[in-house]
Amino acid sequence: MVDGLEIAYERAGTGPPLLLLHGGFSDSRDWRRQLDDLSDEFTVVAWDAPGCGRSSDPPDTFRASDYGDCLANFIDSLRLGRPHILGLSAGSVLALELYRGHRTVPTSLILASAYAGWAGSLPAEEVDQRLAQVLRETELPPEQFVPGWIPTLLTPAAPKDLIDEVTEIMSDFHPAGTRVMINAFGKADYRPVLPTITIPTLLLYGDTDRRSPLYVARDLHDRIAGSTLVVLPNVGHAGNMEAPAAFNTAVRTFLHAIGV
Repeated sequence: MVDGLEIAYERAGTGPPLLLLHGGFSDSRDWRRQLDDLSDEFTVVAWDAPGCGRSSDPPDTFRASDYGDCLANFIDSLRLGRPHILGLSAGSVLALELYRGHRTVPTSLILASAYAGWAGSLPAEEVDQRLAQVLRETELPPEQFVPGWIPTLLTPAAPKDLIDEVTEIMSDFHPAGTRVMINAFGKADYRPVLPTITIPTLLLYGDTDRRSPLYVARDLHDRIAGSTLVVLPNVGHAGNMEAPAAFNTAVRTFLHAIGV
């Protein structure tokens, strides 16, 4: 129980703590390939954010700072100390919120398929379109909209079993929890936070990502002093699932390079 919410998580391995933050319409199941592989030398923890997976839905009044506070208290409750934070997509925005509100908590940031918030990285009309789309989809049965997401998350080469896996995870979304999350983060702009980041930061992107295109990656790289940018070839938005070997190698290489 964290801040009055039941927070579910998966944990594997021993060693320096690495905390994984999933994206929208998702949960900790996205990270099974990282839990399996990286746990040979790290304590890998993947949470279900409030309103996702097996965690309880937050109140409608929950805002970005509340998610950040909840994450900080979750880290404290598990006695993870100062973990390395890996956030993907919406999880990267939460990682920036954690740094904004609790900058002594993360030891490093790994921002994968990341944004400085939609409003901090995308044209205003696209932000409005995405926000309206997600709010509309939370009112629909998943079979009516999840298939349309797949080409934006995976490359055309993705095997059927992976498509089925992503479809199953997305189809288990919480309508109420997703609405709270999108209202909290949908118009967030973390550009002011980026120049304040002083901890080691890896920016990890796929070169065919349709949701977080490379112009977004380059902008974050320019704004975060000393950041490392790694672009994975032939990889889309969900590189952790579609190209786990390359993704995990990039994470491991970065952590080793900063002395972990």
